[in-house]
Amino acid sequence: MSTPHHEVVAADRPDAWLVRVDGRDQSHVDLADPTHLAFDYVRRLGDVVDLHRPAGEPTRVVHVGGAGLTLPRYVAATRPGSWQVVLEPDEALTATVRELLPLPRRSGIRVRPTDGLTGVAALREDCADLVVLDAYAAGRVPAELVTRAFFAEVDRVLAPGGWFLLNLSDRAPFAATRDAVAGLRSVFARTLVAAEPATLRARRAGNLTVVAGPDDSLADALTARAAGGPLAARVLGHDRVSDSFGGGRGT
Repeated sequence: MSTPHHEVVAADRPDAWLVRVDGRDQSHVDLADPTHLAFDYVRRLGDVVDLHRPAGEPTRVVHVGGAGLTLPRYVAATRPGSWQVVLEPDEALTATVRELLPLPRRSGIRVRPTDGLTGVAALREDCADLVVLDAYAAGRVPAELVTRAFFAEVDRVLAPGGWFLLNLSDRAPFAATRDAVAGLRSVFARTLVAAEPATLRARRAGNLTVVAGPDDSLADALTARAAGGPLAARVLGHDRVSDSFGGGRGT
């Protein structure tokens, strides 16, 4: 297997940068303003973070996949003192990011050079308030990270009331997302899906934000935030997820 090629290039704002892996934009990092989340799916992940825990209140987050560490930087900036672990197996990429896009001092972000499956299995029970899966290899989420067995491990490390956030790239008829939803529903009580309307209407491929957890407490608030924000998104609550993303097999 060839080693992924990565680079850091200037973005569209002063002191903002794109991290690219094998020609694909993986992260947008704004060193001057880490609260600026340029990619729509990262903004949706940030919205879930905001709704789960008020700004200023430290939280505990496990990130499966790191790249430019955009979301960990956001959590560190909005919730100082948070405990964050990033599981990123590409040590060369992490070294480049640390050199060119250094983390602020005392960020509380710890990057472990391990894959998600191994890294999550090594975590203690009930250690995280949120687990975020945003890991890609050759443009796809590694298959071992979208199985019932892995979802059960995530559930083990989540504290009561915790949420599992997934960034899935897919297109209609959404076979991969349907399978992931089926697996999630075998472990978690409730799920929701948020995505751009054009993706849900089968007009183009896109990123779907899937959230799994114990209840429906986020659905209405996330819908209101998506409707009022600069990036259009539709949010499907648990019952509508059954209608739109049912029929998956899970693995």
